[in-house]
Amino acid sequence: MALLGVVLAWSVPAFAQSDDSTPALPVPLVANAPAVPVAPATVSRDDEGRATVRAVRASEPFRIDGVLDETHYGRVPAMSGFVQIDPTPGAPATEQTEVWVSFDENNVYVSARMHDSDMAHLVATEMRRDSSVIFQGNDIISFMLDPFYDRRNGLVFTINPIAGRSDSQVTNERQFIQDWNPVWSVKTGRFEGGWTMEAAIPFKSIRYSQGAAQVWGFNVMRTKRSKNERSLLTKVPPGRGDAALAQTSFAASMVGLEAPPARRTLDIKPYATSSVTTNRTVSPVVSNDPAAAGGLDLKYGVTQGLSADLTINTDFAQVEADEQQANLTRFSLFFPEKREIFLENQGMFSFGGVQLTGNFNGMQNNDQLAPILFYSRRIGLNGTRVVPLRAGGRLTGRAGAYSIGVVSAQTGEEDEELVSPARSTNYSVVRVKRDILRKSAVGLIATNVNPSGSGGSNAVYGLDATLAFFDNLQVNTYWAKSDTPNRPGNDTSYRAQLNYDADRYGAQLERVTVGEDFNPGLGFVRRADMRRSYGVFRFSPRPGGVSRIRKFRYQSNAGFIEDNTGRLESRQLDGEFAIEFQNGDQLQTRYSDNYEYLTRPFPIATGVTLPVGGYDFHTYRLGVNLGRQRRVSGNAAVEWGPFYNGRQTTVTLNQSRVSVMTALAIEPTYTLNKVELVEGRFTNNLVGSRVTYTMTPLMFASALVQYNSANGSVSTNARLRWEYQPGSELFVVYNEDRNTSALGVQGLSTRSIIVKVNRLFRY
Repeated sequence: MALLGVVLAWSVPAFAQSDDSTPALPVPLVANAPAVPVAPATVSRDDEGRATVRAVRASEPFRIDGVLDETHYGRVPAMSGFVQIDPTPGAPATEQTEVWVSFDENNVYVSARMHDSDMAHLVATEMRRDSSVIFQGNDIISFMLDPFYDRRNGLVFTINPIAGRSDSQVTNERQFIQDWNPVWSVKTGRFEGGWTMEAAIPFKSIRYSQGAAQVWGFNVMRTKRSKNERSLLTKVPPGRGDAALAQTSFAASMVGLEAPPARRTLDIKPYATSSVTTNRTVSPVVSNDPAAAGGLDLKYGVTQGLSADLTINTDFAQVEADEQQANLTRFSLFFPEKREIFLENQGMFSFGGVQLTGNFNGMQNNDQLAPILFYSRRIGLNGTRVVPLRAGGRLTGRAGAYSIGVVSAQTGEEDEELVSPARSTNYSVVRVKRDILRKSAVGLIATNVNPSGSGGSNAVYGLDATLAFFDNLQVNTYWAKSDTPNRPGNDTSYRAQLNYDADRYGAQLERVTVGEDFNPGLGFVRRADMRRSYGVFRFSPRPGGVSRIRKFRYQSNAGFIEDNTGRLESRQLDGEFAIEFQNGDQLQTRYSDNYEYLTRPFPIATGVTLPVGGYDFHTYRLGVNLGRQRRVSGNAAVEWGPFYNGRQTTVTLNQSRVSVMTALAIEPTYTLNKVELVEGRFTNNLVGSRVTYTMTPLMFASALVQYNSANGSVSTNARLRWEYQPGSELFVVYNEDRNTSALGVQGLSTRSIIVKVNRLFRY
């Protein structure tokens, strides 16, 4: 694959064409890409499936209404000629898609017309912003912008036919951060034989390279759910699925775009909250206690590529509660970050290829054991309690070939009467990465936790590399060391991972070590004191002549975990067979052979403790996944077989959804663990449901109700969110926790009602 980059020389005869009298800037030549399209054409291609596209200056004001009735669309040819990635990689798309990229002094406009010969089976069931159903279960048009043209990172915007929207950041073609929320606008419409979309992205909402004449990466993906067909503007290797758009190195090179003069933008976002709280778990009891607070968030464009954020007296009242998880292991559970201030550019802090959130890597081990060195939930949370975040600052972005992330936050202290109260603490992290080769990077990270007055500071530093070769081969590695008082022993961690992930074959080899004294105070370690060797092999053919089946998958895993003395503590050997149907449904079967050695008694449930010793057991699993385009969808599985010295039956229902109507959806979850051991038996039920009613694409109400039989608790988190103008929001939040062992009002543990409003001022 040829090196990608921009040749820093001007092409004398190549000019960006304009629909008005504004003089066009000369267009930079783009290395290893098709020639710039000759006006009026807007796309040119080569035999390898690469493309160069041309943005055109708007000759008239655009009305963002989804109608596409401006004369611009009649004069400027559309980009088309989409290529399938599923179900027939490399074949032309079965439905025509037309795309335009336009711009003026303030915005980049992306417009599209989706022709559809089967509008009766159009799937559009979700309007709520950033709902995963939009991307994974609806007819959509998604476009990706790579404003720095680094062929590694991008911004993804997704729209369905009823103007449901999602916006995401892609980092290094691997990390996918869906909770990035820039200011932009979009409208959709219908015509005889299809639907349309118009989007406007302000230049102020994104960062890009210096200079007026720009070269960006650009790609578009369309998904037709009734056919489960994905097609893209450019050719992307098969097997990427929904992750195809994240492969920024295969995007088209977009020329002709003229950015406004560089200016340091400033966003000011003050907020105010009012609340009433009851808490019966403290002494003295708090009953209907009123409170009010305020704070401020600032964002300042330091350079064209770097932005600084400052937060004062930060409040997270609007954040949805965590979904509870059942845990029958000896190790900590991972909960994703949901607080907006920590989500933007989150992927930049990924270290050694370890994922921070959901990912698109099909070979990624689901039971990730490599430590995360920056786990932002350590800041402002003490267990389930919220610790006041007094102030924080952040500098993130790009400077040439470098990605830079610096964070510093100061938390307050908790009441000394609480159990294990948090001290006032300063948290800081520095992350620097340097791009090398075509899609590789090397970097370093340093974190520090400094509680006031305790002397218990903690520091971690490390070096890492993420190396990509060809289209499907990756190497991830790191070395890290912690510095914690009174823990001077084996305080290092190391990872080496080789990952080959192609459409038909996949393989992964990994070695992870975590010293018994390795202690990243600002990180997350699921399992300490270990040396893990892990391997995966996958074979996933596409059967010819079987119209209902898209893929078979045969996969075998082998994992061995020793402590740092060499004693075997865990072994897991898995064999899995799965069928992916053309309609998006899946059937999965798995056999697991397990060994666990308990070095100390393991209290697996109340009143049930497993003794020290080694345990051999095996389990069977059967799972069914119904595609998210269905009115009723979700994943259901049953797992059964020996478990330690007894037996276990587990039933799970997750990622399920019932679309009652376009505006109303119910998402039930259920986990049953029925365990019979020599030391005793127990049954745990975890039941939950999220109910969402979406009034408009910018207003919704949701309620998450959960019951956990293990601790006899019922929790409710209900929220109303209204984006009353771009970037400005109103929230009404109701939280309640009850103990089912008591009746009536005595069962109430905590309750709060919170109203929060913020307002964005952009300069």
